[in-house]
Amino acid sequence: MTPQELAALHCRCFTVPRPWTAAEFASLLPDSGTMLHTSPQGFLLGRIAGDEAELLTLAVAPEARGNGEGRALVRRFLEDCSARGAAAVFLEVAADNAAAIGLYRATGWSQVGQRRGYYAPGLDALVMRHDLD
Repeated sequence: MTPQELAALHCRCFTVPRPWTAAEFASLLPDSGTMLHTSPQGFLLGRIAGDEAELLTLAVAPEARGNGEGRALVRRFLEDCSARGAAAVFLEVAADNAAAIGLYRATGWSQVGQRRGYYAPGLDALVMRHDLD
């Protein structure tokens, strides 16, 4: 997927936090620590530094949700992180995003913190962690 395609899908999936621009995707993709996993109707973007990784964003087209695409992307990302030597993976998710929180819990993530007012307009973020074997 091109930065423009990533941004277009991201825009269809998010209002809070705000959708990312093509320029933001383009700035991340060349980095050797960046991991992009795609599927027919979605993508997951993450990065790794040393023995820690971060899930930056996950987007699945609204009409494709609930068919396992997000779960498959998360699993592929975790396998990639493990293969690259990560011991733990982190993410932030909007506290009101019940579907995403459910997906993350179902794939082995646990809440380890909360960032009050992290997203505009004053929406909290849950910090989640997945330990890799």
